[in-house]
Amino acid sequence: MSIFSKLFGGGASKSTPAEPPQVYKDFTIIADPMRESDQYRISARIEREIGGELKSHHLIRADTMGDRDQAVEASIAKAKQMIDEQGNGLFG
Repeated sequence: MSIFSKLFGGGASKSTPAEPPQVYKDFTIIADPMRESDQYRISARIEREIGGELKSHHLIRADTMGDRDQAVEASIAKAKQMIDEQGNGLFG
């Protein structure tokens, strides 16, 4: 694979179809583990409507797992932890 493919989105890292959203403390969590070779990187989108505007934060961790279902669970758990720690501060 060329260096240009890696730089412009042609690399091995691909997102798998997103899971159904989960609501936690008025935040919406969409687990979306990223497939990398035979592993899945922990990843999720956290959303919340604030003042009539939808705010979004994309969480990507260095952690990888071999099983997609475990990566989904870990992505949700990490998103909940971030919500507990940062609340609306996630959005800047």
